[in-house]
Amino acid sequence: MSPSSFRLFPEQASTLAGSVDHLYFFLVGVAAFFSLLIFALIFFFAIRHRRRSEAERPQPVHGGLVLEVVWTVIPLGLVMVMFGWGAVVYLDGARPPGDAMQVYVVGKQWMWKLQHMEGQREINELHIPVGRAVRLTMTSEDVIHSFYVPAFRMKYDVLPGRYTTAWFKPTKTGKYHLFCAEYCGTRHSGMIGWVYVMEPAEYEAWLGGGGTGGSLASNGEKLFQELACTNCHRTGERGRCPDLMNLFGSTVKLADGGTVKADEAYLRESILYPNAKVVAGYQPIMPTFQGLVTEEGLLQLIEYVKSLKEKSATETMPARRN
Repeated sequence: MSPSSFRLFPEQASTLAGSVDHLYFFLVGVAAFFSLLIFALIFFFAIRHRRRSEAERPQPVHGGLVLEVVWTVIPLGLVMVMFGWGAVVYLDGARPPGDAMQVYVVGKQWMWKLQHMEGQREINELHIPVGRAVRLTMTSEDVIHSFYVPAFRMKYDVLPGRYTTAWFKPTKTGKYHLFCAEYCGTRHSGMIGWVYVMEPAEYEAWLGGGGTGGSLASNGEKLFQELACTNCHRTGERGRCPDLMNLFGSTVKLADGGTVKADEAYLRESILYPNAKVVAGYQPIMPTFQGLVTEEGLLQLIEYVKSLKEKSATETMPARRN
């Protein structure tokens, strides 16, 4: 390895990387400064006030208001700065932009399976365009994994039975390491991959270069038909189960009097544990599909439900000719 290629820190390749590094360097700097200061004062006072004879006795100190205020206010101020700065960095990384492209991630011993909305599937690789925000919706098929891309300064736990959302916006084209940062079994060290950040035109060429077998939503519609879900969920009319049109993102009233937001987690729970949250006005007659639908199938079904939206008047109105 040449000296020019040696790095103490990974390359900064996302919009969040700089802010994470700045906070990290500040924390390290504060810790190093006070560590050196404390040790220097210990040595100074040990020599300056050492006992010179057995008869020498130190004079007792009865309080020091100014000193106590100083060593209370300064640490408090520094801690509040760290807290505020850390909260800003955390919130920036926790709220994906509304226009972010969606990618689904499923962790499995010992690989990463990724699906694009257009239907492209990848294993241990992720191709994305530079300069565009990417939203990851992640879950695990077995144990806890951790999606870690050092160059993007992002590391999120991927948990079985629930969805984790993360996002990043790459700023440089290149090839970046993807790791699992949570011990997940005997072949944990082999659960690695690559993120390829490409120019937009290059990404579009890659996206259209291989057969996809349909988008996630279209594959979800096929699975919806295969599972005979249409027997009970009738679009546009009341059936034995709730109408799914415009369901995603809405507030659902439950039989127990409560409410819940129809997000990805709610849809997943309704497919696997349909009696957990029964919709008001309906009987708990839906069977469970646990063990019948894979995690990839769940993601496809969820995308299909998300696509069931009535077109607005402006979308259905024909264009006027001048």
